[in-house]
Amino acid sequence: MKKQETLLEGIVVERFVPNKPHKGKVLAAVQAHADDIPLFAAGTIAKFIAEGYIGYLIQTTNDEKCGPTPSIGQTILSNEFEVDELAKVLGLKMVFNLGYRNHRLDEASPTELRARLVFLFRALKVDSVFTFNPWGHGEENPDHYITAQAVEAARWMAGMGKDYPEQVACGITPHTVREQYYWVARRGQPYNRVIDISNYIEEKVASMSTNKSQGPAGSQGSRLRAKLTEQALRLPELGDDDETADRQYIKLFGLKENRELGKRHGLEFAEGFYYVGPGGTFTGCIESTDVESYVAKNAVPL
Repeated sequence: MKKQETLLEGIVVERFVPNKPHKGKVLAAVQAHADDIPLFAAGTIAKFIAEGYIGYLIQTTNDEKCGPTPSIGQTILSNEFEVDELAKVLGLKMVFNLGYRNHRLDEASPTELRARLVFLFRALKVDSVFTFNPWGHGEENPDHYITAQAVEAARWMAGMGKDYPEQVACGITPHTVREQYYWVARRGQPYNRVIDISNYIEEKVASMSTNKSQGPAGSQGSRLRAKLTEQALRLPELGDDDETADRQYIKLFGLKENRELGKRHGLEFAEGFYYVGPGGTFTGCIESTDVESYVAKNAVPL
């Protein structure tokens, strides 16, 4: 079990647990763009992998709009290479690129996207999923909320045998994703779980640094270092090579919100999530334990 403690009302703080308590469990991190996981969940995913999870990365768009090159093809390719590197940095087993057009995911067939996710959740036997909050306030990017809504629908539908029966007929058995970790992508979005990533800050920094094409921090350190050199200046903290400069820049400026969230909860660094556990959010279910308890107390012989 995860080591948890309730620090503030409604907020659970989760820390590292040794000896791989989650060995054999599977997580899927579903992002729309190459910079999503690095910014919002990389430390937590590194922690979960260290605790025994097998992890997969699912990317919904091709990132064609996000990169410095004038060519759309080059932009797609550079982001694809960086997503593969991201998976290696975090110890994720495989990347699935779904390839929908960047900033145009809302024109894609929602039933097709859902079916593809259902297939992956079933085939991979996913236990826990990470993605955007499907009810998150302030979200302007259609790729984000369409991804979130598709994941939310697919993760429970994957457990129903009459949905996409052709998959079941081919041996892809029903499987429900039981835990959802919805990362905080916009200020003001709710969270009820705080994950201590203090031991995994190097992995988070490395993941952010892989994102050279579009990330807000991925290559900024080397650019700043080059600009200062032109002015006959240097920042000693940026080191003597580009990769060191990029990573040090992230440590200096790119972890502010993780540091502030951690401080509020007595940690060095943290990531926040809106967590939904087994049973989901539906309030109309009859719990089998309630029935069993009632029967045990009230049943009489015939």
